[in-house]
Amino acid sequence: MQDFTRYAVYYAPQPGIFADRAAAWLGWDLAGGHAVDDPSLPARPVGQPRRYGFHGTIRAPFRPVVPEADLIAAVDALASNCPAVTCGTLALRDLGGFLALMPTGGQSDLIALADAVVRATDPLRAPLTAEEVARRRPDSLTPRQRALLDRWGYPFVMEEFRFHLTLTDRLSAAERPGVQAAAQAWLGPVLPQPFVIADLCLVAQDAQGRFHLRHRAPLSG
Repeated sequence: MQDFTRYAVYYAPQPGIFADRAAAWLGWDLAGGHAVDDPSLPARPVGQPRRYGFHGTIRAPFRPVVPEADLIAAVDALASNCPAVTCGTLALRDLGGFLALMPTGGQSDLIALADAVVRATDPLRAPLTAEEVARRRPDSLTPRQRALLDRWGYPFVMEEFRFHLTLTDRLSAAERPGVQAAAQAWLGPVLPQPFVIADLCLVAQDAQGRFHLRHRAPLSG
C-alpha cells in the first residue's frame, strides 16, 4: 500500500495515443504509476516535470485533512455539477523558459472550472506550513498572488490561473529550438482537436515525489 503525502486535482489525458506519447516524452506514466523508456526519443530536460507526470494543474498539490475516500467523494460530487470544457486545440508555447502545451480558446470555461475546484477542495487541505510558504518564494510574488497564496494555498488561482501542460525544465536559449522541434514532431501529430477536459483526475504524490492517478470523475454537470 502506497503512502501518499499530497493530493492534487489534474487534467490528465484519457487512455490513447496522446496519453501514451505524452507519458513517453516525460518518462513517467501517471495513470499506470510506472516509468516509461522510449529509446526513439532524443535526450530532453524533463527532470522536474517527470515526477508530476503529464498533466494540467487544476488544484495544486496539498496535504489533505481527510482520507482518500473522502477526497474521491468530494471530487465526484463537484464533477457531477460541472460541465466538460472544450477548447480548440493545444499549441506549443514558451512559458517563461519552460516548454508547455496551452489550449486555444475556452479560457473563460477553464477558469470557471478551476475556480470551482479550488473552492470545493479548500476545506479538504491542511494549512500551509512556513516551509511550504517559503517554497513558493513569496518575495517574488505580486501582492495579489501573495494574498491568493495565503487564502487558497497557491498563488496562481482565480484570475492568476493559466492552464498549461509542462513538457520540460527551464530551457536555455541554445537548447530551446531543438527541444521544441522534437516535441512538435513527437506530440504534434496526436494533439487532440478539439481539446476536451472531460473529467477531473485526483492524483497523489508518493514518498519519492512521483504522482499517481487515483480516480477519474467525469464532468457531467
